[in-house]
Amino acid sequence: HASCELLAQANYWFKQRLELLAASAMARSKAVMLPLAVLAMIGLAPLCFTGGSARTRVAETRVLRAAGGSFLPLEAVEPAVTAYANIWTPLFKAAQEGGLAPDFLLHWGHAAAMGTVLIAMGGYGTFLGWATRLGNGATLYPLTLGKTAAEMHPLLMGAALFFFFLGGQGGLILLATQGQPLLQSAHSSTAVLGLGLMAMQASLGFTMGDAPEKRTVHAFLGSGIMVLLLVHLYFGLNLGNSF
Repeated sequence: HASCELLAQANYWFKQRLELLAASAMARSKAVMLPLAVLAMIGLAPLCFTGGSARTRVAETRVLRAAGGSFLPLEAVEPAVTAYANIWTPLFKAAQEGGLAPDFLLHWGHAAAMGTVLIAMGGYGTFLGWATRLGNGATLYPLTLGKTAAEMHPLLMGAALFFFFLGGQGGLILLATQGQPLLQSAHSSTAVLGLGLMAMQASLGFTMGDAPEKRTVHAFLGSGIMVLLLVHLYFGLNLGNSF
């Protein structure tokens, strides 16, 4: 009986020692694993926060800051404009793939064409308008094709408005061809403002007659539109350099 009691006590003591050893081992493993887990989380954090969607957002933000974001609420018409541009993009993509339209031409062709219209036609047309206002409307200036300043001014500015209207559509199609969003930049907002104001200016030019107040508004509004179009050109160059 005594031997059985000693055996039971020894078994109890051995069992306690095993439990203590197990608890000590678990504590040591936790002490090692916790810092490793923290280090792993710190090391993986950059991977979690620089995933594909995050990188895309960062790139879009960079483009937006470089090109200037749209300041007009054009979201309502963007689907219709995009659908219209998509009618023509297959033709431009086919020309690009066939080598007929180099990437550089697709990227900067719109800027070159519209910049020429703005500086040559818009600039010279503004000069002729002010020459007319200052009393030199009957003067024949160079490059007026034998027409007086008063005769050539409306023709030149009307042609500029026509080319701007067509060129604006071309710019949208070229943006869509290059996979860029439409109507989301300051360049698009200033384009809408510029075309709208030029249409108003043309209407005023047809209806103002000899009314001095209307002619004054026409002169200064036209100069303001030219400043706006120069800002539009600036935003366009920024947009082109952003992608």
